[in-house]
Amino acid sequence: MKRINFLFVLYLVAMVACGGGEQPAAETPVAAPMQDDALVASPLETAPPEQGEEVVQPQMVEESAAVEEPQAQDQPLILAQADQASAVVAQREWKFTEGTHYARMTPTQPTVGGADKVEVAEIFWYGCNHCYDFEVFINRWSENKPANVRFVRIPATWNPLVKLHAQLYYTEEVLVNNGKIADPGQFRAAVFAEYHRRGNRMASVDAIQAIFEKHGVSADDFKNTWTSFEVSQKLRVADDLQRRYSITGVPAVVVNGKYRSGAAEAGGYPRLLELVDELVVRESIR
Repeated sequence: MKRINFLFVLYLVAMVACGGGEQPAAETPVAAPMQDDALVASPLETAPPEQGEEVVQPQMVEESAAVEEPQAQDQPLILAQADQASAVVAQREWKFTEGTHYARMTPTQPTVGGADKVEVAEIFWYGCNHCYDFEVFINRWSENKPANVRFVRIPATWNPLVKLHAQLYYTEEVLVNNGKIADPGQFRAAVFAEYHRRGNRMASVDAIQAIFEKHGVSADDFKNTWTSFEVSQKLRVADDLQRRYSITGVPAVVVNGKYRSGAAEAGGYPRLLELVDELVVRESIR
């Protein structure tokens, strides 16, 4: 009987040894080796938190997702703003009509300044009677223009005489910026008066220099400015913009490199400036 019991015990031991893959884990302390202070954790392993320390699970964030997510959140807002602006433009009752009172240039052309403001450009020539008449209107408008508007003048450059007067204008502009001309408005009026009242066609550099010297500009300041790279660059820009804007007559007004008009299309000088104000509003709410 004792031999049978002994054999039975051996049998049970053998059974436990063959099928014991399910339970021994609960009996074997896996973390026991980490209790040895001499062991150092691998860079890929994280030491167990001390008692009371909050356990934070690391999360993997893809770089592309981190960059694109803000754009995805902002996009509906941008689209909503664009749609709202388009709705305002569409619902507003406009006084002037494209194709009748002004032309839309496609694509939009460059401007003299940056995109921080709505640019209103007057293309003119000192020898043009209509530009001379328009001067009082555009000057009054520029004194009361909206804060978000930048007003610039671009001289015409059609032929040698007109281009000579364009060089006069940019020499004047640089000398004004450098503080060499005390009263810019008076000087500009004097140049118009030379041509239209005194019959001075200003057809030579010497004739033009005499006007500058009459208003306190030294011969050296005039010559250095007249032949400067700055003036030459301004002339190149004016010539390029005149072609881009398809200017065939002056005075002409271009709003933001996008809309072009003149007194004939708008219906007179006061109406032209009303049109300019309306186009500025269009550009301000888009």
